Amino acid sequence: MSKRAKIILTFPALSLLVLAGFVVRSSWLKTYSGHKSQQLIIFHAGSLAVPFKQICEEFNTYHPDVKIIREAAGSRAVARKISDLHRPCDILASADYTVIDTLLIPEYADWNIKFAANEIVIAGRSDSRAASQINKDNWSEILLQKDVSFGRSDPNADPCGYRAVLTMKLAEKFYNRPGLADKMLAKDQRYIRPKEVDLLALLETGELDYIFIYRSVAEQHKLKYILLPDEINLKKTKFHDLYKTASVCITGNTPGTFITKFGEPIVYGVTIPKNAPNRELATAFLSFLLDADKGGAILEKNGQTSVVPSPTDTFSSLPESLKTFALPL
Repeated sequence: MSKRAKIILTFPALSLLVLAGFVVRSSWLKTYSGHKSQQLIIFHAGSLAVPFKQICEEFNTYHPDVKIIREAAGSRAVARKISDLHRPCDILASADYTVIDTLLIPEYADWNIKFAANEIVIAGRSDSRAASQINKDNWSEILLQKDVSFGRSDPNADPCGYRAVLTMKLAEKFYNRPGLADKMLAKDQRYIRPKEVDLLALLETGELDYIFIYRSVAEQHKLKYILLPDEINLKKTKFHDLYKTASVCITGNTPGTFITKFGEPIVYGVTIPKNAPNRELATAFLSFLLDADKGGAILEKNGQTSVVPSPTDTFSSLPESLKTFALPL
């Protein structure tokens, strides 16, 4: 009998343990073959910070060897990290699916999956100026008062920023108040920040009375907020044509160019860029994110309604394992 056989017979429990470990490890390597590291790089919208932290923690309970690196910023800013700075990224999740369409496809990404919805609200504190008076009918009048301050994010960096502008323009029509949008856009410009979550500290410290923000972020941070009429909050698909009557001009793909953004319901999008270092691992993470009982349930708990599956005109380019989470257009 060989020395190796004697060791196995002498230590049967240890042998089984080693064998089990070998099987598990072999399965893992087969699933993620070709990767130089078990590292996953995720760029995502600031409004996804809370749910993505939870989703990544839950994913790590299934895959503890994976090191997940997350970077949050305005959706247009994170897209430019890929298109302009050529930084490696495994997953990009945007608060506006059209950011992926306009800034990344076809040069830097092949496809786009819509996965969550949201709406614009106006958040404040219980001690904000006029807090006992403000409502869904008079909010614009309150925000225009000289002693009341409000903030919004940068339209050129963050979808929440241009959606705030679109909300103002839709409000001008809805309340029949000509000139309302221009007055609001001219006020409190010193409180414009790169992304909507940057406004939270200003609100919490009392420097701002109100902010334009996503309902999910307001709920995650337990803020008091005002629901706006569906005709202006960019929430309802049935008002798609109405939302489209409002538009805003923002910077384009290259310096000196501009694009026009038209109003539409708020829908988030996600993709795996072409330069993804760990594509197979990224695909496994997206399967987890888009699963209604896993990542989808965490998003719902954090105030972001799932829209999976939704139509996409990039359906034919999707990895086969992800086609179940989308529909052909």
